[in-house]
Amino acid sequence: MRQQKKAKDMTTAELAAYIDQSVLKPEFTQEDIRKYIQEGIDFGCRTVCINPASLDLAAELCKGTDTKICVVCDFPFGLSTTESKVMQAELYCKRGDVFELDIVANYGWIRSGMWDEVREDIKAVCQMCHKYKTAVKVIFETDALELEEVKKATETAIEAGADFVKTSTGFYTGGRNDGATVEVIRAMQETAGERCKIKGSGGIRTQEHFFELIDMGIDRMGIGYRSTPVVLGISVEEYRKQKQSC
Repeated sequence: MRQQKKAKDMTTAELAAYIDQSVLKPEFTQEDIRKYIQEGIDFGCRTVCINPASLDLAAELCKGTDTKICVVCDFPFGLSTTESKVMQAELYCKRGDVFELDIVANYGWIRSGMWDEVREDIKAVCQMCHKYKTAVKVIFETDALELEEVKKATETAIEAGADFVKTSTGFYTGGRNDGATVEVIRAMQETAGERCKIKGSGGIRTQEHFFELIDMGIDRMGIGYRSTPVVLGISVEEYRKQKQSC
């Protein structure tokens, strides 16, 4: 997404179009999942990002709305075999209601310099998803990587056919937990140019940070269900009232 105006001048609807609302916590009840998917829909988020077990529920709620389904695959570690990742991806994509799929790259392989293996792993998933016209976002878990590894991983994912590169799962516990920093987003953008889109995820909890990344030209952001109203600057109840009065 290459915006023509500053974030501060955008409407709530325009801002929400940058958001994949994250509904991924493993402890969520069905009631929790339903609530936060519906809030993502009510805000007009581009997608709701869900675990595969929530696909049927998301399909029920998103049907007939402008909010699409983004499903995670081999999440949050990315350590399944390539064959398993491809099988998982096909199971989800062949449903016909999955708009985008977010898959975790094997960042242990990235840290090991196994670039051919990383490329082929991502390529196999992209080829399967693209058969079903499903876009693929590749998560690098950038907090586990050095900046040069992020750049090389971005290039490798582009070579493999990725539609987006993405910063974080939001579930990393092995070190720093900075997520979508300006430095990392800039490194991805400088490497990708116009060849691939950028999704920032992790640590986007203030409107200031959200606006800063939009003004940098980011394409999408993964925002936690608690942070969506914060970055938009409006509660879901207020936004529902606004839409009803229009």
